[in-house]
Amino acid sequence: MSTKWWQNEIVYQIYPRSFQDTNHDGIGDIQGMIDHLDYIQELGVTMIWVSPIYKSPMVDMGYDIADYQDIDPQFGSLDEFKVFLSEAKKRHIKVIMDLVVNHTSDQHEWFKQALADPKSKYRDYFIFKTTDDGDVPNNWRSIFGGSTWEPVADEPNTFYFHTFAPQQPDLNWENPALRQEIYQMINWWLELGVAGFRVDAITHLKKDLDWASLPADGSDGLVSVIKKGQNRSGIDVFLNELKQETFDKYDAITVGEAYGVPEKDLKKYIGPNGYFSMIFDFSYMNIDVLNTDEWYRGRSQWTVKDLREALFESQQVAGQVHGTLANVLENHDQPRVLSKLVPDKHDQTPTAAKALATMYYFLPGVPFIYQGQEIGMKNFVRKDISEFNDVSSINNYQMALKDGYSKESALASINDKSRDNARVPMQWNNSNFAGFSDTEPWLGMGNDREGIDVQTELADENSVLNYYKKLGQLHHDLAWQSVITTGDFQPIDSLPETVIGYQRILDGQVLTVFVNLSHELAEFDAHNVGDVLEKVGDITIDNDHVKMAGYSAVVMGLNDN
Repeated sequence: MSTKWWQNEIVYQIYPRSFQDTNHDGIGDIQGMIDHLDYIQELGVTMIWVSPIYKSPMVDMGYDIADYQDIDPQFGSLDEFKVFLSEAKKRHIKVIMDLVVNHTSDQHEWFKQALADPKSKYRDYFIFKTTDDGDVPNNWRSIFGGSTWEPVADEPNTFYFHTFAPQQPDLNWENPALRQEIYQMINWWLELGVAGFRVDAITHLKKDLDWASLPADGSDGLVSVIKKGQNRSGIDVFLNELKQETFDKYDAITVGEAYGVPEKDLKKYIGPNGYFSMIFDFSYMNIDVLNTDEWYRGRSQWTVKDLREALFESQQVAGQVHGTLANVLENHDQPRVLSKLVPDKHDQTPTAAKALATMYYFLPGVPFIYQGQEIGMKNFVRKDISEFNDVSSINNYQMALKDGYSKESALASINDKSRDNARVPMQWNNSNFAGFSDTEPWLGMGNDREGIDVQTELADENSVLNYYKKLGQLHHDLAWQSVITTGDFQPIDSLPETVIGYQRILDGQVLTVFVNLSHELAEFDAHNVGDVLEKVGDITIDNDHVKMAGYSAVVMGLNDN
């Protein structure tokens, strides 16, 4: 298989609102992104994914877009974004943006026109239904809770459809004119110089056009919209056309947020001629919850073996279709990985953070680093729901109360899983507002941050931050780059249940990774693994016998060339 230009990238995700405030309003901005480009480059990063900075009322923190071709003033201007592109390019860093085309904001001009005039062309840019009896068209539940149907003011018995929040009306992809407007917008950004897109909620574009109700799957009498509005038959028509009309013309990189893609369809998504360059590996992202729609219902009793099997299965399936995965530990929609995958708070140490980094960094595919992950940021503990901003967290809290949960238990679940855990301001130093701003931030700071900040960690050669720099250097080391980028993936069996081990193999080179994800000592035999390239924690290797202390990790290399 030929190597694509993007296969050796390391990607850093910026959540601009929480990255760096330079204009003293408590909200991160584009200038803040520019100011830290050198910092990002030193991590070995070659590409930045910028979470939404389009004009938006921010009901869903920018994933409700009011103008696809303008920057929200709280972040800066389009001219400032062009400077960011230019400054990134000087450092050989490409930039991708978030592409949100399943829905818009209800403040988008198209939707305003659709409401103002039912006979305008814009009415068919969205999904409206009128019923005879005044009841909603079906019993589908939105992903953020409640019905997917919102009544239209001054139009009796008429409703519009939303997969997510009521303020995020879904676009009608069945309309060819709408699709052409979307393609023109995408190509405008590609002409501007962005390298591609992270494509949001893309498996929701196609809905079952029978709009039929299904048996309820919850106490609210509703059924998850996923069962009728995700990965539905016919979505391939939209995704093929999208690719041909935009991405293919610019050799753009695309990263699909493609929840729920059936294994049989994976080749269509990420094979050599797939819709996208890669999709995120979400196989283990929600391993800690029982129900991804209603995550207040509690945590799952997962094991390291479960995690290992999920990781390895997704990699092997992707390998079978010659596809690429985007490998992630964290993103803006997930709690902090150290808090999620290390159950005992006493074990949530810098050493454990480095072990988790080692676990995913050398898997086939492209590693993504979410801001703050590289310093080992942790979850917060909030004392009241009023301290949360995330619409999904607030909705889950309200659903939990309706289901009979106490305020205390509901709040505990929200603290564990809230998306706000990832959205607290970046920790640049140990000052009151962590060097993010000199004024009260838009979202309260994390409250478990002693020793976890960039300034402190830069001065400590054994810090999580400096370890991520070493991983970046190894990833780009010409001696190992090929095997890391294109080497075959070989899981290692017969290891203790708490150890995740795998090899990358190419032309006489073998890269071996072992990670002990427990606080117990692990012992096993390992043959022909070569020399230690990077190590975390207390590990001894004697006559092919390996002893690994709790939350330790090692990367070894064998080169017969």
